[in-house]
Amino acid sequence: MASTRIREAKERDCGDILRMIRELAEYEKLSHQVKISEEALRADGFGESPSFHCLVAEVIPAPGELQGPLVVGFGLYYFIYSTWKGRNIYLEDIYVMPQYRGQGIGTKIIKKVAEVALHKGCSQLRLAVLDWNKKAMDLYKSLDAQDLTELEGWHSFRFEEAAMRKLAGW
Repeated sequence: MASTRIREAKERDCGDILRMIRELAEYEKLSHQVKISEEALRADGFGESPSFHCLVAEVIPAPGELQGPLVVGFGLYYFIYSTWKGRNIYLEDIYVMPQYRGQGIGTKIIKKVAEVALHKGCSQLRLAVLDWNKKAMDLYKSLDAQDLTELEGWHSFRFEEAAMRKLAGW
């Protein structure tokens, strides 16, 4: 029987990570927003000063099976700072291919990110989820995550490039 391991992504995984980013965007009905390239992932995640870190879930074939390990999920995260709580970790995206869901792989990725956070002295692990993704919300709540929209009324906002240009007077 095949097993799953969670490991740090390597530069060679960028093709698989990009494939799954596109699959996630399609699932979220936001494919039109994906502009990242494999080259940008390499430069931004595996250069001298990485902008992000990534874990991959890899299915290891059982002894005697011919295919090699298969990357079936990822968790992309980076460090942020809270003026109230100090160092935090932000899980930007977590994804498991549909045929591998329900096997605890997503939970393993989240647990590994939590482990990284604790090793780095973080006080919180943060993430966001679309309001219609009840399965993901149920998973996070089952792992004791707090829904800040329900609990405190926080809403997430973002400034796109055009708005930033306007703000900066460019």
